[in-house]
Amino acid sequence: MTKVLIVDDEPVQLRLTAEVAARAGFDALTAQNGQEALSLLRTDSAIGVMILDLVMPELDGMGVLEAMRRENIAVPVIIQTASSSLETIVSAMRHGASDFFVKPVAPERLTISLRNALKLDHLENAVRTARARRDGTVGLNDIITGSPAMARTLELVQKAAKSTIPVLIEGESGTGKELIARAIQGMGERASKPFITVNCGALPAHLVESTLFGHVKGAFTGAHADHAGKFEEANGGTLFLDEVGELAPETQVKLLRAIQDGEIEPVGAAKSKRVNVRLISATNRRLLNMAREGTFREDLYYRLNVFPVYVPPLRERMGDVPALVDHFIAKLGAEASRRIHGIAPDALDMLKSYNWPGNIRQLENALFRAIVLAEDSYLQAEDFPQVLAQISGREDALTRTRLTAQQNTPVHIDDAPLILKASDAIAPATDRFLTPEGEVSSIAALERDLIIFALEHHNGHMSQVARALGIGRSTLYRKLKEYGIEESMTQDAA
Repeated sequence: MTKVLIVDDEPVQLRLTAEVAARAGFDALTAQNGQEALSLLRTDSAIGVMILDLVMPELDGMGVLEAMRRENIAVPVIIQTASSSLETIVSAMRHGASDFFVKPVAPERLTISLRNALKLDHLENAVRTARARRDGTVGLNDIITGSPAMARTLELVQKAAKSTIPVLIEGESGTGKELIARAIQGMGERASKPFITVNCGALPAHLVESTLFGHVKGAFTGAHADHAGKFEEANGGTLFLDEVGELAPETQVKLLRAIQDGEIEPVGAAKSKRVNVRLISATNRRLLNMAREGTFREDLYYRLNVFPVYVPPLRERMGDVPALVDHFIAKLGAEASRRIHGIAPDALDMLKSYNWPGNIRQLENALFRAIVLAEDSYLQAEDFPQVLAQISGREDALTRTRLTAQQNTPVHIDDAPLILKASDAIAPATDRFLTPEGEVSSIAALERDLIIFALEHHNGHMSQVARALGIGRSTLYRKLKEYGIEESMTQDAA
């Protein structure tokens, strides 16, 4: 429930406004002067919007707005006052107020103003985060969380940002590992420097070395010009190796050498190049487990795992779901050009009770789909048929959409399957027309197997078996006797 801070020196007006906010579904906090309001704003980061009276003794509303600007307190403010002068309205808006109304105000007008202010705040946050990603200045404020499970993670992010120590971020897919990496860079001395991302799982085997280290003209067929690799592109900044556990063993050797020496050797080059790169790696598997199994080089593991950071899955921080939902509704609603004002309480409760095996990425995709298909201005539980079907098992939820295959049970990072070695690859299935010795089966053997299969499929009902095989019942009985399987028959009840 979003907290609303109501500031007014008139006790009756304060109580009436608080009751309107509470009936609209908000958690109302009250303050009778500006100093008390600033104290609450400094200590309670969960306050989502403030209704502020302009005329108060000691510190008035304008003074509160100026203090908020100085201290960078970014909470939407709705001004209410008994004065309706144009000069007062313009001054309040210049100080950052998002709305303005004159006392007394209708409850419906106040409720709409509160919801619009929250929606605008979420949209501004989404825009600010996107701009910070582009400029390389992502910080802790861009990580949407208030969960105790993330406290240790954020603490480690702050410490990692103060140095250029290699960082290994571990966590399940979709938990926001790249955002954590960007925050480490954005709060450090390399902020605004290049941040180059490499998806190690998507690198073609024959182009890995060229992609990472570059190549010179003529190094191989198709190399028509010099090409700078990812290490060179990230020179002076940060190289983010996503899903580093997917690298092939031969690539791991070359990566280890580049990290140890601080030098790269482009394919076909006569000499190596020195690079200054801050390395951040991420994986959805435990590299330690892979090193023990022999699928990841142990020496490379210790080079990457100098400063480990673990990102907990969404199911361990469900308190973040409401804030994430508000953020994505604002962001995705704007992208899809849909006027979605929020989510119904029962739908939010349903999302909070789901285990989200795909984590934040799955939540974002579910909300995007719901926003596009929603018929109402508030998202309802039926706008999430996939989640609804798995939680309640309602038949109508299964028929609302064509459900795609998805992971029903979350898999912890410790239990994630290891990459198979070439020797562990599953052998191809034997052809059904071949014998175990590899010879072609006879027609009689195939026919016998087919009859046995049809008997089992139709529970021994002879009429159905004969009809399915396209033969008469007398022929079927003859073949049963011929192949010696009539004793296993169930008598035809038809």
